[in-house]
Amino acid sequence: MAIDVSDPIMDLIARDRAVLWHPYAAMPMAFPPLAVASASGNRLRLEDGRELVDGMSSWWAAIHGYGHPVLDAAVRSQVDDMAHVMFGGLTHRPAVELAELLVGITPAGLEHVFLCDSGSVAVEVAIKMAVQYWAGRGELRQRLLTVRSGYHGDTAGAMAVCDPDTGMHHLFSAMLPRHLFAPTPEPTFGKPFCTDHIAELAQLLAHNRDEIAAVILEPIVQGAGGMRFYAPAYLAALRALCDEHDVLLIADEIATGFGRSGKLFACDHAEISPDIMCVGKAMTGGYLSMAATLCTREVADGVSGAEPGALMHGPTFMGNPLASAVSLASIRLLLSGPWCDRVVRIEGRLREGLGPAKGLANVADVRVLGAIGVIEVREALPMAAMQAVLVEHGVWLRPFGRLLYTMPPYISTDDDVDLIACAMVSVAEQVGVVR
Repeated sequence: MAIDVSDPIMDLIARDRAVLWHPYAAMPMAFPPLAVASASGNRLRLEDGRELVDGMSSWWAAIHGYGHPVLDAAVRSQVDDMAHVMFGGLTHRPAVELAELLVGITPAGLEHVFLCDSGSVAVEVAIKMAVQYWAGRGELRQRLLTVRSGYHGDTAGAMAVCDPDTGMHHLFSAMLPRHLFAPTPEPTFGKPFCTDHIAELAQLLAHNRDEIAAVILEPIVQGAGGMRFYAPAYLAALRALCDEHDVLLIADEIATGFGRSGKLFACDHAEISPDIMCVGKAMTGGYLSMAATLCTREVADGVSGAEPGALMHGPTFMGNPLASAVSLASIRLLLSGPWCDRVVRIEGRLREGLGPAKGLANVADVRVLGAIGVIEVREALPMAAMQAVLVEHGVWLRPFGRLLYTMPPYISTDDDVDLIACAMVSVAEQVGVVR
């Protein structure tokens, strides 16, 4: 595609395309990216002066929007003291207070916190915790049991527990460990659960328990593997099965943590506690990359009480003071406000706004849970054409495959949510027409 480099904005885009490799994209991208000049509240201001309502929360992280004065102040204050210090052998107040807060608000029994660089790394750490726990008990358990339609990240260990067909990583299947996959969780959220829905997973667990270190899954909401919502009773039944067969349960709450599903953590829908939990994304309010892996005292004792006597992971930027300080501020800001009311309000507006898509011939399903709205179409979405329609409506979304979805910041007004929903319905109306 020819770009007019005499235009400063087009020149910037041309320079981007010459050197930058974007996520899940060819080099260069198939179509030019939009150049963002600034962001404030839930608005992205483009270099050409246009404004877009952000319906993605910067990949589900910026729950408070952009440029929030409380979070800005937390970063400015912390940078005056120290931007970074290694965490090996040292500690600092922001990390300690963040860990204490996480222990206080996550499901009961999670008492220890390992601070990570990103969500994918949090999953890697969770897997290592599980394997080392069993090694500490004198058992060689190195396989994981998971479910289809799941997604856990792009690093090697995380890829191995993503859906082998829908998880975007089939190219790497030959190099990854072979884990066990149960069917996609059923029934959908709000539908009655029966034991038949989890029977195949129960059979896999019973037949392979001596080699399974843990079951790992996204509680209630499956994200990038399909944007599916399933019944809390399924998760409760899984917790009981893990207890029955003496297998650890890892809950990947990276996407769902901090209110997105309508509960503070998705595990709260089923009133269960996992043995290990991963959180990230919204933890820093979208300001910096940081995640955390929490575990029970039993898991920590199992890892620490045998050779080598330490969890074998140590990121360079573990416990980064800037990220710790803004995470602490973001979580406190969330808890001090009516976050639940805001999520319920967004849920209601999305249900109403996306409703008209249900009758469209090209739409397979419309579903909403908390501050998550999804239109699933029957054929793959033409990305470039769709994004052009969305931008014309003044909205930024990032569809993929057959899924058009939104996870707006919690500060979004009714008018913002209505605009997002209207744009999504407009795109759904044109699927199969626009090419």
